Amino acid sequence: MGGRVWEEKEPLKKWGGADNIMKVVETVAELSQLRGKMPEPVGFVPTMGYLHEGHLVLVRQARAENASVAVSIFVNPTQFGPKEDFKQYPRDPQRDLALLEGERTDVVFMPPVEEIYPPGFNSWVEVGRLAERLEGASRPGHFRGVATVVARLFDLVKPDRAYFGQKDAQQLIVIRKMAADLALSLEVIAVPTVREADGLAMSSRNTYLNPEERKQAVVLYQALTLAQKLYAEGEKDAGVIRQQMTALIRKQPLADIDYISIAHAETLEELDVVRPPALVSMAVRIGWTRLIDNIVVVGQGKR
Repeated sequence: MGGRVWEEKEPLKKWGGADNIMKVVETVAELSQLRGKMPEPVGFVPTMGYLHEGHLVLVRQARAENASVAVSIFVNPTQFGPKEDFKQYPRDPQRDLALLEGERTDVVFMPPVEEIYPPGFNSWVEVGRLAERLEGASRPGHFRGVATVVARLFDLVKPDRAYFGQKDAQQLIVIRKMAADLALSLEVIAVPTVREADGLAMSSRNTYLNPEERKQAVVLYQALTLAQKLYAEGEKDAGVIRQQMTALIRKQPLADIDYISIAHAETLEELDVVRPPALVSMAVRIGWTRLIDNIVVVGQGKR
């Protein structure tokens, strides 16, 4: 795995002080005190840290569209399954803070677990069938953890706008549904996926890939590009498109397909006939690393 694992006992470099310097806070009380002084509107980018260009694009859009920008860095334990990589998830908070300062972030919220989940915490946000499909089927309980932590962060930060990457398409759909159902007074904004030069979607988990795995991982983007091409050329049968995507991915010896989905882009109901808006998404293991990616099929295709 690339990137070091940060131990929570390590001291953080001191940031902030003057009014024009980024403030870093670790407690709900400190955040509440700062929030009352932040000029409106407030844009918010929730992250789990180990930031890359994909995160920074979200921060830049928030900076461009809001008077104040807040970012959270919190590796959320409740969205990891029992066999997943919570303890090994890459962490480098000093690097993250330096990057955020460079993007003129106003407030960074870096809470310990007990600030988000105080002793006795036992209230959860469930988002129904949307959370049971695709990633939810492969990772039971994942979206309960995601929806709960995001609802908690929304309540604490009280943003006017919150920014999420399209790469985590199902997460975006779940959060929009949660915000609508709970009548939260904020706008959830999707930002296009940021990709490497060869098309691989940027992800903190890319650091787990060795050179050969990294080379083969580009097949995810190639399969998505194939799906868009087939549709544009007139193929509307979702089963045929899935079959061709599967055949392409299986040419890579290190690739193991978890799922390939062609579904309605709002309900996530699987489609037999592709009609926009259709979300083509997948999860594929390259070696030991599980990667996800997606595109939204656009255009009418040939008739």
